Amino acid sequence: APPGLQRGRTGPRVAGAARRRKRAKEPGRNKATVKGRVVKSAIEEYRKKKPVNHLRENLQYMLKGRLVADKAVTEQVLAQNRGRKSKDQPPEKKEKKKPEGTVFTEEDFRIFEREYFGIP
Repeated sequence: APPGLQRGRTGPRVAGAARRRKRAKEPGRNKATVKGRVVKSAIEEYRKKKPVNHLRENLQYMLKGRLVADKAVTEQVLAQNRGRKSKDQPPEKKEKKKPEGTVFTEEDFRIFEREYFGIP
């Protein structure tokens, strides 16, 4: 029979598998040891990954120039910097209610006093 159909352990595939098995048996570097590791500070890692807010610098840059940006543009920049959560939104401005005046005039009160208390 041709060599490809035989069930024996000969051929290029079998030799490659044997080599892989042999490599797997060798002990690798023990990853549980501390040898050769650089200890990183948690604070440094936090500072490195902390997002930087450039809003103040950008606003100062925009305001120090000769041409001051329109109020609408600055509002747009501020709106873009805000988050989408409700806690990041500015409080809505409520309309001030005008103090309600009384319907009665001074003369109406005098008439009421006369009728109720009997004062002429």
